[in-house]
Order: sequence, then C-alpha cells, then structure tokens
Amino acid sequence: MRKPVVFKTLYFFILVVCLPVQCPGQAPAAGSIVRLDPALDQLVDPDAKIEKIASGLKFAEGPVWVRKPGYLLFSDIPANVINKWTPDGKVSPVVNPSGFTGTDDSLAGVPITNGFETVYLIGSNGVTLDKQGRIVFAAHGDRGIIRIEKDGKRTVLADHYDGKRLNSPNDLVYRSDGTLYFTDPPAGLRPVNREFPQKELSFNGVFLIAKDGTLRLATKEVSFPNGLAFSPDEKYLYVDDTAKQLIMRFAVQSDGSLGAGQLFFDMSPLKQQPGVADGMKVDKKGNLYCTGPGGILVISPEGKHLGTISATELPANVAFGDSDGKTLYMAARTGLYRIHMKVEGIRP
Repeated sequence: MRKPVVFKTLYFFILVVCLPVQCPGQAPAAGSIVRLDPALDQLVDPDAKIEKIASGLKFAEGPVWVRKPGYLLFSDIPANVINKWTPDGKVSPVVNPSGFTGTDDSLAGVPITNGFETVYLIGSNGVTLDKQGRIVFAAHGDRGIIRIEKDGKRTVLADHYDGKRLNSPNDLVYRSDGTLYFTDPPAGLRPVNREFPQKELSFNGVFLIAKDGTLRLATKEVSFPNGLAFSPDEKYLYVDDTAKQLIMRFAVQSDGSLGAGQLFFDMSPLKQQPGVADGMKVDKKGNLYCTGPGGILVISPEGKHLGTISATELPANVAFGDSDGKTLYMAARTGLYRIHMKVEGIRP
C-alpha cells in the first residue's frame, strides 16, 4: 500500500506560503517599524522600508544634511573623522582628523562595543552647520567646540569654562538667532577604575555660546546630558539624560537662558530592550525622534510614544535630509540607514 502524502504536501504548502518573498532587484528591509498609535501613520507610511546605505564604519554619529549640493555629513568617532556620504553611495573623509588632534590618546574616549569590536570614542561626535554653512562639531578628544573655516583652518569656539577644561562636548544645536547650545558629558574621557581623573568640572552641563562668543552655563540639572533639539517655535529645548533614560524639556527665556527642567518623557520602562537615550531631532509638527531602547522612539509633542523605528543596528543619532527634508537618516554603529517619511524635519 502506498503511504499517504498529505502531510508532506501540507508541509510543502506551509513552507512556500510562509516564506518571505523578495521581488527581483528589491533589497530586503534593514529593520522594522513598531506601531503603537494610529497617529504614526500620518508620519511614516505603513509600507515604508528602512534601507541600509553604508557599512564598514567604526561607530557612526552626528549626522547632518548639507542642502546644496545635497549630501550627508557624519562622524565616525573611533576613526576620528567626519565623513561625507553622497547619494551615489560613496563615503569620503571631509575633516581628518576631527575630534582629536593630539599625539597621545591613551586618556581619550570611553570604550564601547559597536557590535563587532570594542572601540574608543576619541573623535568628533555631534556635527552641525552655522548660518554661513561652516561645519561646527563637538570634539571629544580635544574637549571643545570646533568650527572649520572656509579655508580649512580650525577655530576653537569653546574649550574652557570658569578656567577649567570642558569634559567632552557631545552634541550641539543652533538656535535661529545664532546662539549655539551643546551638551558636555564625559563620554570622550577614558575611565580609570570607573572614574575620570582628567575631569576638571564637578558637573556635566548644558552650555550656550552667545552671539557675542561668550560661553555661559545653561543648566546642570541633567546628570548625563546627551542629545538635544529645539521645538519648532524654539520656545523649548529638549535634552535627554542618558544615565536616567529621560527626556527633559526646558523653557527658553528671552535672553537664551533656560528655565527649570520638566520631565517630558521617561523611557526607563523600556530598559529591557537594548539602546539608550542619545541623539534626537524634531520634525516641523513638533514630533521628537530620539534614540532609545529598541531604536528611534517617535514621540508626539504631547509626550506620547507613537512607535519605534528599528534598524538592524542600534542608532546613536538621526538627521532629516534630502531636498524635501522628508528622509530620516540614522547613524547606527557600523552603518548608515534611512527611511522616507511623510513629514518634513527641521534641518540647520
């Protein structure tokens, strides 16, 4: 008697139907989107796909879009370089070296894994542009805020406060009036027995460089200030606290100083997922896109978690780019990723 083949046929049917289908010439999605609220559909299309556009980096950070002619700048911190990514897929150095110009880096840079190896955060981190289009960045190893002039020379905008060296500036953002705000945790210092013997300041602050070039302390309320971004009307400055996994919101006063901080969003309940509060950006509707547990947390202006954009590597920072400002670029460990959005983001 012949053996029945029903189960084999059924197994083959399940296998064929359930396997993911990839159309010819179509790259697989490099991540996924977790939708927690229907409002997310107004920001990113349900069919939008995450693309990986660059690889082979050490630890990507600080992306910023240059509108003309149209390319992405970003830091590779352990490689101590600011790179340019162009839409043809090429990556080339623009500032090299970037955040560390000394000869002995033995006391520079917190060690961190990029998923493949342990690297040290010695170079540039956050990158932005001033009104003249000059590159301005946070230099970890050199412990300052640096501007690259049109002739390629470096100008130190800040490296000391009250006669003491800054810790290691991390991220930065310009207000439309030309005031520059930056965070100053010790991530660019090499720990010794979990301490930072090179640290001269007794706190980790958020600073501002006024239009006249003077450096002022904006707040020291945040224990480990990291990413920061303005609301679209610039009435508020958002600063995240990596140590506590919080996003704080500060009212911006008429003189540029900050009022008392208020808790805007607590991501610590998500701590079972990998990822920490780091870089963030804001779209023109006031939604925040902040790195955190699971990927890029999309948070409404009212502080509601709408969903999470998760690339295949953990992102450290994001930036809106392309000619319409509707592409979200992600600097994520050893790669660059992007996803097309429905809403325009705020760019320098």
